[in-house]
Amino acid sequence: MKLRKVTAASATVLALALTATACGSDDGDSGSSGGDGKKITIGIKFDQPGLGQKTPDGYEGFDVDVATYVAKKLGYTDDQIEWKESKSADRETMLQRGDVDFIAATYSITPERSEKVDFAGPYLLAHQDVLLRADDDKIKAPEDLNDAKLCSVTGSTSAQNVKKKLAPKAQLQPYPTYSACLPGLQNGAVDALTTDDSILAGYASQEQFKGKFKLGGFKLTNENYGIGVKKGSDLKDKINKALEEMVADKSWEKAVKDNFGPANYKNEPAPKIGDIKS
Repeated sequence: MKLRKVTAASATVLALALTATACGSDDGDSGSSGGDGKKITIGIKFDQPGLGQKTPDGYEGFDVDVATYVAKKLGYTDDQIEWKESKSADRETMLQRGDVDFIAATYSITPERSEKVDFAGPYLLAHQDVLLRADDDKIKAPEDLNDAKLCSVTGSTSAQNVKKKLAPKAQLQPYPTYSACLPGLQNGAVDALTTDDSILAGYASQEQFKGKFKLGGFKLTNENYGIGVKKGSDLKDKINKALEEMVADKSWEKAVKDNFGPANYKNEPAPKIGDIKS
């Protein structure tokens, strides 16, 4: 009889434990408690040199450095971070489903996105710009792109925006990726490549391209990079605090120099939390 009583009691405890576990996972915000031995899952780009790139040795880039700093301030060690690829079209869905705890992936804060997710930051103010050959002295202003061959990447609106608003005579040359544009820019098949200056600086900072390209410095748009979290997540305030500490202890400045320095990227000062430039 005693054996049966113990077994029944154990079953009750097990059932209660399973119920509590199930209830505790409903919000998809596993990283909000921090430092409790759990993993934290962070979304980044895997294919953007200088920002978020998967390499044989791990992950590197400015977004990776920012995300790692934030995770450590939340109480997580390097081996507790799980990196997940966050492609541009998937970011809101990944946050809403709870696939990741937060996303740092050249994620510009916009009113449309803010209806679906919350943003901490911004942590970087970037601008749409153009990348040119280092010895190019013909393109000094956006209007000089008229009649120039401008790399147009499938799915990107950057080159089309330049043609519609600034240089209607620009000749768009289609390429599958930004990486594919770089050899074309180097050998003269195209005259310029356009997207966010931070992304351009990351590509230009690669070892094989150092000293071969320069940024135009045109500042065509403002891109406020934020860290995306699930709507209503308590991580937003914690991440904002971590970002402020990263700027205060100079870790932010070091990350900029480490990742963008070889391209002579003239970055904006670290933005203040909540200061969204239109």
